[in-house]
Amino acid sequence: MKKVLLVIFIPLVVLATPLLFSQNQEDGRYLELQNFAKVLNILEKNYVEAIPLNKLVTGAIKGMLRELDPHSSYMSPEAFKDFETETSGEFGGIGIEITIDNNQLTIISPIEDTPAWQAGLQSKDKITAINGTSTKGLSLIEASKMLKGRRGDKVTLSISRENSKPFDVLITRASIKVKAVKSVSIENKFLYTKITSFIENTSSQLEKALKEHIEKHKNLTGLIIDLRRNPGGLLDQSIRVSDLFLKEGLPIVSTRGRSEETKDVANSTNRVKYLDFPILILIDEGSASASEIVAGALQDHNRALIVGTKSFGKGSVQSIMKLGDGGALKITVARYYTPSGRSIQAEGITPDLSLENLVLEIKNEKENKSKKLRERDMTNHLTGDHELKQQKPLTQAEKLQEETLKDPVLIHSLNYLKAMTYSTKVVN
Repeated sequence: MKKVLLVIFIPLVVLATPLLFSQNQEDGRYLELQNFAKVLNILEKNYVEAIPLNKLVTGAIKGMLRELDPHSSYMSPEAFKDFETETSGEFGGIGIEITIDNNQLTIISPIEDTPAWQAGLQSKDKITAINGTSTKGLSLIEASKMLKGRRGDKVTLSISRENSKPFDVLITRASIKVKAVKSVSIENKFLYTKITSFIENTSSQLEKALKEHIEKHKNLTGLIIDLRRNPGGLLDQSIRVSDLFLKEGLPIVSTRGRSEETKDVANSTNRVKYLDFPILILIDEGSASASEIVAGALQDHNRALIVGTKSFGKGSVQSIMKLGDGGALKITVARYYTPSGRSIQAEGITPDLSLENLVLEIKNEKENKSKKLRERDMTNHLTGDHELKQQKPLTQAEKLQEETLKDPVLIHSLNYLKAMTYSTKVVN
């Protein structure tokens, strides 16, 4: 019934007579609605050009939602179809998760192996313009629509980045096919898994990676789950991922809305469990939403050691409510809490082991290297033997293996995981 009212309520207000409002003078809500109807009437009669009623109503809905929080918005029928496609794991665009921060369009995180990732876009970058059009005042849905387009078409983003001069980036749109889980075995004992996003099949992809490693190597000594730059996704997938590693009956996440009836707790079930090895989870400022649910749940139950830097801090739950015209409302309906009752909203997950200094050192080293000119940076330089070996195309598995061995944060974390494994054996 509530969904139907969302569709027909505003048109009823437009058609309401002064008599209806006079009967409810003591109710402040109806006084405000009377004022709203009056504005509609003035615009219809006096605006310089005729305005379709549906345009006014849609604009009013967008305005209402824009006043609430950065994650609530109206989706037109076309935008809602795009949204449903995205959560299935394939869509067209450049591959970034965005939010509104201080009225600025902000990147939460680029999705790995997408055009945005390859173009070097970073978490916290501000998108000030898209193809020369200012993003000021745009809703998330409006900005998302401008970022999408046909595969092969180009889009220019104007970027403002902390401690850098504003710059433009030309990106070619592509068909974004998200592989949610990438994995590589290390020393035949450890498994490194990179979860890039929480889409419809994330938990099943992770289960598959775990089973394949165990079947091939006959054991699993320790697991690293990399949630860095993971912007989140579906709530149920974060619950199912957490459920793989917790004993039955433990709370994973609780959500609390505005009333007692909207409180809900998700507990671990009797699904297949992976309980006999230590887990280390990597997070950073690009880890948001569903990523924080997984990290928070396993941290509170002492099931995983959380390593890295403080996460993004998106601790709210959005619900999609379909409208009769094919569109939908995406509205914030609750806050979520970790098993111990912590709210992540605007706070984030604090790692058990902070690598803030190491991350800063790596960043400074990269910046210094980019300022230095070497022979290999010069145009038409003679190819070195090492470069000749690198010219052979790498498979996805080989590429991930190479990146893993070059990642200082991951190497640091692997050493901690080995120490955790040794400590467990000593205790037993």
